[in-house]
Amino acid sequence: MKTETEQNMGNVNIARRSFLRYAGAATVVGALAMQSCTKDNANDAVIEGGNNNGGSDITDIGSGDIGILNYAYALEQLEAAFYIQVVNSFSSEFTTDERALFTDIRDHEVLHREFFKAALGAKAIKGLTPDFSKIDFSKKTSVLGAAKAFEDLGVTAYDGIAFKIENADYLTLAGKIVSVEARHAALISNLITEGSFVDSDQVSATTGLNISNTPTKVLATANLFLKTKVSAKSFTF
Repeated sequence: MKTETEQNMGNVNIARRSFLRYAGAATVVGALAMQSCTKDNANDAVIEGGNNNGGSDITDIGSGDIGILNYAYALEQLEAAFYIQVVNSFSSEFTTDERALFTDIRDHEVLHREFFKAALGAKAIKGLTPDFSKIDFSKKTSVLGAAKAFEDLGVTAYDGIAFKIENADYLTLAGKIVSVEARHAALISNLITEGSFVDSDQVSATTGLNISNTPTKVLATANLFLKTKVSAKSFTF
């Protein structure tokens, strides 16, 4: 028979997966209301996209609401590519539960990527090429560290640009997606340090609000993991 501790840990693992599944489901409902999306490309190792709006080496996201959607699309491309590679190359250090959690996150990020791609249509930026040479996918600590960096970056990016969205429908969808990204961030943080969920590097100790970053700062970090660089020259803060 299982000990009480083992039973409690099993309950925690189930709760974590439910936490992610419900979070993902909420966003799917919002996304499908605007554009049908698919997870058929969940195992693709290459980031996909549309047009190149900024030259062969640098892609600019554009301006206005379309620029903001392309900004989100660029980040979702990066995250989807990362989690696809994680799931395709799990090391023995990952537990069965952790593999299931990362697979759920991968499915969320692929859905987010495909949603933005479909919503933008011909106005989407081109597919971006990742550069994950700085990440050792054979080491759990390296993968968790990168996952935390990507998730935290995504949350601060959404929080830093949302006030510039003019279309109310886009703002609602962005709010739903960032709520899922925040759950990802909390889960990854908890996997690194049990019980942490949100650290001081993500929430201001003074205001209690999420920390936000401008596109310039976010893309400076994102570009470290992209061969195809992204710019946001149309946005000033």
